[in-house]
Amino acid sequence: MVLQEMFSSYNATKYKFLQLQMAWLPPKSPCWCEHVSMVTQLCFLGIILLQSVQKILSHLCKRRRKDTDQHTKNYPVDIKVGISYKASLVCSSLLLTVHCFKLLMLLNSSNETYCNSTIKVFSSEIMQVVSWAVTLIVVCKAPKEKHVKFPWILRAWWICSFFLSATCTALNIYLRTAENGHLELQDYANFTGLLASTCLLAMSIRGKTGIVFVVSNDIAEPLLNGKNDKHVQYQRESPYAKASLLQLVTFSWLNPLFAVGFKKPLEQEEIPDLYIKDSAGYLSHAFGKDLKHIKEKDGTTHPSIYKAIYLFIRKKAAINALFAVINAGASYVGPYLIDDFVNFLTEKKTRSLESGYLLAIAFLGAKMVETVSQRQWIFGARLLGLRLRAALTSQIYKKGLVLSSQSRQSHTSGEIINYMSVDIQRITDFIWYLNVIWMLPIQISLAIFILHTNLGLGSVAALTATLAVMACNIPITRIQKRYQSQIMDAKDNRMKATSEILRNMKTIKLQAWDSHFLDKLESLRKIEYKWLWKSLRLSAASAFIFWGSPTFISLVTFSACMLLGIQLTAGKVLSALATFRMLQDPIFNLPDLLSVIAQARVSADRVASYLQEEEIQQNAIEFVPKDQTEFDVDIENGKFSWDGESSAPTLDGLQLKVKRGMKVAICGTVGSGKSSLLSCILGEIQKLSGSVKISGTKAYVPQSPWILTGNIRENILFGNPHDSCKYDRTVKACALIKDFELFSCGDLTEIGERGINMSGGQKQRIQIARAVYQDADIYLLDDPFSAVDAHTGRQLFEDCLMGILKDKTILYVTHQVEFLPAADLILPSAHKMCSKKSCAYLYGSETNKSRKHCIIERREMYLDYFKPLVMQNGRIAQAGTFQELLRQNTGFEVLVGAHSEALQAILKVENSSRTSQDPTPDSEFNTDPASNADLILTQHDSEHNLSLEISENAGKLVQDEEREKGSIGKEVYWSYITAVKGGVLVPLILFAQSSFQVLQIASNYWMAWASPPTSDTEPAVGMNFMLLVYMILAIGSSLCVLARAMLVATAGLWTAQKLFINMLHSVLRAPMAFFDSTPTGRILNRASTDQSVIDLEMATKLGWCAFSVIQILGTIAVMSQVAWEVFVIFIPVTAICIWYQQYYVPTARELARLSGIQRAPILHHFAESLTGAATIRAFDQEDRFIDANLDLVDSHSRPWFHNFTAMEWLSFRLNLLSNFVFASSLVVLVTLPEGIINPSIAGLAVTYGINLNVLQASVIWNICNAENKMISVERILQYSSLASEAALMIEDCRPPNNWPEVGTIYFRNLKIRYADHLPSVLKNITCTFPGRKKIGVVGRTGSGKSTLIQAIFRIVEPSEGSIIIDDVDITKIGLHDLRARLSIIPQDPTMFEGTVRGNLDPLVQYSDREIWEALDKCQLGDLIRAKEEKLDATVVENGENWSVGQRQLFCLGRALLKKSGILVLDEATASVDSATDGVIQKIISQEFKDRTVVTIAHRIPTVIDSDLVLVLSDGRVAEFDRPAKLLEREDSFFSRLIKEYSMRSKSFNSLANIQN
Repeated sequence: MVLQEMFSSYNATKYKFLQLQMAWLPPKSPCWCEHVSMVTQLCFLGIILLQSVQKILSHLCKRRRKDTDQHTKNYPVDIKVGISYKASLVCSSLLLTVHCFKLLMLLNSSNETYCNSTIKVFSSEIMQVVSWAVTLIVVCKAPKEKHVKFPWILRAWWICSFFLSATCTALNIYLRTAENGHLELQDYANFTGLLASTCLLAMSIRGKTGIVFVVSNDIAEPLLNGKNDKHVQYQRESPYAKASLLQLVTFSWLNPLFAVGFKKPLEQEEIPDLYIKDSAGYLSHAFGKDLKHIKEKDGTTHPSIYKAIYLFIRKKAAINALFAVINAGASYVGPYLIDDFVNFLTEKKTRSLESGYLLAIAFLGAKMVETVSQRQWIFGARLLGLRLRAALTSQIYKKGLVLSSQSRQSHTSGEIINYMSVDIQRITDFIWYLNVIWMLPIQISLAIFILHTNLGLGSVAALTATLAVMACNIPITRIQKRYQSQIMDAKDNRMKATSEILRNMKTIKLQAWDSHFLDKLESLRKIEYKWLWKSLRLSAASAFIFWGSPTFISLVTFSACMLLGIQLTAGKVLSALATFRMLQDPIFNLPDLLSVIAQARVSADRVASYLQEEEIQQNAIEFVPKDQTEFDVDIENGKFSWDGESSAPTLDGLQLKVKRGMKVAICGTVGSGKSSLLSCILGEIQKLSGSVKISGTKAYVPQSPWILTGNIRENILFGNPHDSCKYDRTVKACALIKDFELFSCGDLTEIGERGINMSGGQKQRIQIARAVYQDADIYLLDDPFSAVDAHTGRQLFEDCLMGILKDKTILYVTHQVEFLPAADLILPSAHKMCSKKSCAYLYGSETNKSRKHCIIERREMYLDYFKPLVMQNGRIAQAGTFQELLRQNTGFEVLVGAHSEALQAILKVENSSRTSQDPTPDSEFNTDPASNADLILTQHDSEHNLSLEISENAGKLVQDEEREKGSIGKEVYWSYITAVKGGVLVPLILFAQSSFQVLQIASNYWMAWASPPTSDTEPAVGMNFMLLVYMILAIGSSLCVLARAMLVATAGLWTAQKLFINMLHSVLRAPMAFFDSTPTGRILNRASTDQSVIDLEMATKLGWCAFSVIQILGTIAVMSQVAWEVFVIFIPVTAICIWYQQYYVPTARELARLSGIQRAPILHHFAESLTGAATIRAFDQEDRFIDANLDLVDSHSRPWFHNFTAMEWLSFRLNLLSNFVFASSLVVLVTLPEGIINPSIAGLAVTYGINLNVLQASVIWNICNAENKMISVERILQYSSLASEAALMIEDCRPPNNWPEVGTIYFRNLKIRYADHLPSVLKNITCTFPGRKKIGVVGRTGSGKSTLIQAIFRIVEPSEGSIIIDDVDITKIGLHDLRARLSIIPQDPTMFEGTVRGNLDPLVQYSDREIWEALDKCQLGDLIRAKEEKLDATVVENGENWSVGQRQLFCLGRALLKKSGILVLDEATASVDSATDGVIQKIISQEFKDRTVVTIAHRIPTVIDSDLVLVLSDGRVAEFDRPAKLLEREDSFFSRLIKEYSMRSKSFNSLANIQN
């Protein structure tokens, strides 16, 4: 009772003060409303008049001229008007009616105004009537004028009239209620006009009239005021684009999507299209125009990305800023009105209920404005982020297609993936925070204004304390920026290593380097973890400062008031506390803003650095029309270098002229510059001097096959239309028909990432077919025959190079010199001009004279078609015909001699095996290749033998990414929460937050209770004691915040680290089948984007779910204590909120999942494009690939756009419901009789209730947001429980240290299948490879060779049978023990970024002396010694600064260092010349003479000197014996391979011997 009396006394005093304040208001005030109104109207009418005069003059000029466009009148145009236009008509008419009514009231003298000049009032009202009449006319003429958007002057007038109407209406109503408390008819008219002005304001911001013009061809298209915008032509259907104003405000245009998503999980094709201006194509074009504008304006080649972003976002950002400013202003109306509301409750007896309801309406109106403006600016910011993301992604992709080789080496795939995923995300996050910059000064200014109104000079102390707290951000931001830079650098290094490891996973497993590279990734993660921990720890300290800042500011302010003698009454304290709570937002947002600015600045600088990297020379090649030259390729004084800063050019002194239709072969030793010569013709290598002229289109086949993910037909067509006749000819010429027959889906069979399910030969032939189908003029082929067997190579040369391409200009690199003089064997004209009899003595015992005469005669026939060219040390060492090169004795004869020696060895074996037989008739050498069709058996094997699995999946190897459907399982949440120490930290976090909430409420309650109701009332406690208790409670709450922040940071980072380690171990221990069928982009997406979410966001998002629930419970508790009726209202509203949340979540969850899934293809496509950039440029396919990237970006943007819009849809509805609860509580407080409630405590309830809409929405919003982010956890957990390979080590079954000592390999009934439901690929293989022998494995492509090798290394596990090496069953021992004891030189050479030493000896097991010995043996010693860094010479990503042949030699060096008892060579010398091949074979023979060597080779000389030859066919052992023994049987498979090779090579040998 005493407390109630104190409050009543205080309210009475306050009311007297208010009456005194009202008495000061003069009955008549200056006419500033009328003045501003008339000036605005005069400007509007004046501009309208000028525009009208201009139109009249223009029309008169046109009538004097002949109208040449009269025919356009023959096409009728129908006009369809939308809701926007209709609403503008209605609102303009309503405003005209309102002002006419007010003018009539003035004429009848029944209207009282507060202006002291009647003339000004009449003038203002008359001008209003005229202005709105003119407005109505302009609006009515819009369809005739074909306005798609309202004229700018009309939109400006509507905006000004809204602010003018809102200000004048608010002032008039305030003065009216203050004077007599009753509203009059004029006030209702003003309020009606304000509603219409608000509607016009919304339409002026949107700008569109909604008018559609339908021309006679039935195409509805907005006319852009005469502007020809090419993007309008492909405008797609989008609910957002067609939405009305009301639908845009309420987001109800999303209702159809929710209806679908609630019934069943959404699919990608069910998501509506984007609005055309949000599509990647439009945005990329717009951003490109901005960059071009800056280039021209600043005169620079490297435009500022900051300026470009500013130009790109400024219009939309300005609209967002307007909404944000309105939101900031509306949010402070509540704290400003609290004091008046408390006064009303105190003096309810003397005040009418109408004034209380008006206060409630003012509260509600402010909340509604705040809700609409907040939802619109947040939506606009997200949309702007989407636009900027799409624009930057497309720019990064475009840049990737034109990077120079040196620039490409300085930015690895991992770094660029981070540019696209992490950096762009941080830049778009900044766009969201951009509006905080405009809101901060307004929020602080309004807060200080309210404090100054209540506390006078005490507000200066509040401002000082606020600025002091904000000043703390300066050092924190600087430190945080440094941490962010370090985090990004560490993440780059980790992603770069991860990408490299995933790309080379097969090599890592074969070499038993799993543990080493696992340790490498873990060490890189430790560095990242260190900086993450520092950053999160600093963020926790920052959270403590800024959560405690309202308490700190209130303490400083109240203490200053006490020192200054300013009486703290309950009303002042409550108003100040409400303001401090509102001030918490800008203070709390400031550290986030500065952190985001720091992150965005770092990311923007990184992206800008990338976009400014050097590009390939656009003018390196000069294109000459065909009718102006006879040369297709013309290089004069060419000087080229891969490294522009190097003193030694890669190619020097090039002089090359290639006539149209000529075939030029390029040969030379490893590293001589063969591939670089082709690159200079393509324009890939930097031109230092000279000229390169090209006449005609070009096609390119790189040395390392580049195959796109997709089906075979798509790879061959490569964007060209399908011509069945041309396609069939191409496939036949490239020997692909039989391959297609062996796949159930033929050429529609899908190829895995990097062609993983195709053999090397298949990949090579597919990309040759791609080039052939282009029907280009110039063909550049880089070692096209290295990966195919003898028979296939002959067919390619015969049917392709000298068949379908016989009239084309061809430059091709080859190491197989037997193809150099083969024109007389493969040209149809040569065969026709020479009878079978005259050809016979090529292989018989004719005299040298006759042989020489015949060969010379034939050479003349193909001389014009074929020109060998020899490269040496970056120069064209020799050029001429085959015989001319042999006579010059400058290096070419070394290559030829090596091949001749190999051929002699074959002939020796062949002849020795037939000493007891008659010579073979001529006809047998001309056996049609089709006769061997019975030997080309089912291709169940490929490089990874996945063909059968493809057929089972209807041609699809890489299945769509796995997507969980339905709600995220509780086990996902539980796994995350309990990942660290069983979740022991979670209760501590909840306790800390609950304690903070309780102490905060207690401190506010204490101040409301302890403060005197009036300045005349004696306080219940002393002021010093009141502040002391408040300070203790405040400090306690702040310490709870510090504890909570540190616990959340600790628990979150520990959990993120554990999840990462689990995923890392799971992925690296997965079998090769997983990597074969999983694009690396999916794994990298999880390791990059999803891991970043878990590192930095997940713990905070999940924590806020609990924190917001605790906050709203506290608020409801405070409000319910005052009026239990509020709690009754809150229950059904909460039920509705829960229903909305359940209705929203199914759709939003699937949208978030689809958004995450659609992100991976962007990265995957980019990685593929970077790898094949040279091929894309060679085929002039940049535009097609850019369009494909834009489509992928749109596919990601569609679910992302609808996901964040769905969030606004939900938030808008929850805000409306919370506004209803707040308004209801106000009505209850106003309606309750006096004495039922304590006005001070009621004021405290209102103070808390002001934030009810934010809190209630934040509960659902945080839950939904956490669920969306939890998808990242779900995706990482998917890859944390993959099927694993066998154990690396089995302690009970360790082989002896010297195992394998002999190297005997015994296959016993070996069967291999890739899945239980698939047939066997290897079938009952039973044979023994004797120890310390050399075994050659041959067979047609797909016969099972690679599968056998993989079985030895247990890349695939036997389904039946066993492999026993030196009496040890390899399935019984650990994988590391097995693979570490074997050596392999793979077909695709692999090198890792780092140094030469690190590539040869990654496990640091050997001394420098041993490494140099290995380098000398593999012919690389001199090359490495010539480099300044020696063994520390740089190896870039993929070893791209070394030729393919050199990389192959490095792989040989690894095997020489390892010195295993068993060596496997899988086409190990396919990429080296014959001379180097011979040297390598000699080295292997010497170094591994006492070891078992298993060789798979297409080159017959490579296996001809083997002790045993295994012939595989259809997964079975077809033949297994000594080579000589197999050659005794003419029908043997091996014998026929020898015949094919020797038939192709004997004429070569004859030519080589002509000089003798």
